[in-house]
Amino acid sequence: MEDIKKRIRITKFLDYIFAIVGLLSTLVGLALLFTLMTDLFMDGFPRLGYKFFASFPSRFPDEAGILSAWVGSFLVLLVTASAAIPIGVAAGIYLEEYAGKNWLTNIIEINIANLAGVPSIVYGLLALVVFVYFFKFGESILTGGLALALLILPMVIMATREAIRAIPNSIREASYALGATKWQTVQFHIIPYSTGGILTGIIIGLSRAIGETAPIITVGALTFIAFLPSSPFSSEFPFISFKWLFDPFTVMPIQMFNWVSRPQHEFQLNAAAAGIVLMMMTLLMNGFAIYIRYRFRKKIKW
Repeated sequence: MEDIKKRIRITKFLDYIFAIVGLLSTLVGLALLFTLMTDLFMDGFPRLGYKFFASFPSRFPDEAGILSAWVGSFLVLLVTASAAIPIGVAAGIYLEEYAGKNWLTNIIEINIANLAGVPSIVYGLLALVVFVYFFKFGESILTGGLALALLILPMVIMATREAIRAIPNSIREASYALGATKWQTVQFHIIPYSTGGILTGIIIGLSRAIGETAPIITVGALTFIAFLPSSPFSSEFPFISFKWLFDPFTVMPIQMFNWVSRPQHEFQLNAAAAGIVLMMMTLLMNGFAIYIRYRFRKKIKW
């Protein structure tokens, strides 16, 4: 009896120590993030303003802005989402609901898991060979968006599979018992119930893509650009133009790299201000993902 009580005390003590270590690890991460954000805000906050967002890059630091950079980031992210989301969600649904459990499926699953950990520069080299040299898309917004789509595609597939896998089999069995087909079950039950988890994975993937630099530099993004891409609207029917897809571009991380490489201290302040914008965009996207997950979990009752 004494041995059992002693083991219980030791186990409780170890649990307490683990909780303390976990809390300290969390506090260290939060402290580092707080320190980084405080330093960025102290350096870059005075530069934030309408002129900073509405001005092109310039060789004069007081006149330089991020207009072409944030517009380029938005358009590249638009192409990334348009390419990665439909393919990734469809692939995840197929692998989880339709694909048979055999050696081929196992190979595909292993490769998808491995691709999620491949360095981003590898995707840039792949996009350079395939989209720039083979398909002749050039150093364009389309190439940059597709490169980032390749980067986050494994993440979207894995997030979709995990969200679908979390749905109890009783939902499927109840649907089949009422005479629903496979696709009706997926369309009216599986997808609605897993939407929260799928959207969370998509937004987290996009928040990673918006801060990537290596694939974008590899496919030829410009470090200095003082003009905007072509307008997506046209005065002639069908009043929509896709010419902007093949225009040169730059993005926020590259603009920051350009300023940091300058010797003048004022450009360092511009880079800090751009870092604030980029960090706030990332935090907002991750916060939005958490909110979506909370809303869907609260709405859906098993």
